Amino acid sequence: MVRVGGEVLPAGFYARDTARVARALLGCVLESRIGGEHTAGRIVEVEAYVGPHDPAAHGFGNRRTKRNERLFGPPATSYVYFIYGMHWCFNAVTEREGYPAAVLVRALEPLEGVAAMMQRRRIADERTLCAGPARLCEALGITGSIDGVSLLEGPVRIVRALRYRRVTVDLGPRIGVSKAASWPLRFVVRGSPWLSRPGPKRKGA
Repeated sequence: MVRVGGEVLPAGFYARDTARVARALLGCVLESRIGGEHTAGRIVEVEAYVGPHDPAAHGFGNRRTKRNERLFGPPATSYVYFIYGMHWCFNAVTEREGYPAAVLVRALEPLEGVAAMMQRRRIADERTLCAGPARLCEALGITGSIDGVSLLEGPVRIVRALRYRRVTVDLGPRIGVSKAASWPLRFVVRGSPWLSRPGPKRKGA
């Protein structure tokens, strides 16, 4: 097995402005060690949800619920929520504890454990394995069991790529939100074939 991930991103990486974290996550590697499988993918698409003033964020108005409690946790922890009664979505919590901000990981370029990903998703099309937040969670075995778990020591971590690759980043509006829909907080690797949807038109984030 070829190792693609390097050092784990430190807590300080997450403890800053959420949009900056989102952009910097592109090109890093999300890896999981769940169910006896090691799977990993390069992050190519993310969205930033920037705090209690963000109408599209789960913590808008500092509203705390059982569902979103982990969003208010310390940076470098996971926030995993359930949607449509059937899908999980993975977020990295950012900024400071008590401040509800996070980055949603939307798409990955599969790198390791592709056979295991295909088995979990019951598909043979590598291109769509991790093209969307629910798809990548299923492929990597991510569920609510890791909600609130450390991204430094837990079974799901984000690491620097062993081979640095400079990426050109484009940004545009987030997908599937009705409020603050025009805010340019979706960041993608330009030209990546692994995106959940075509890249935004705005260039040069």
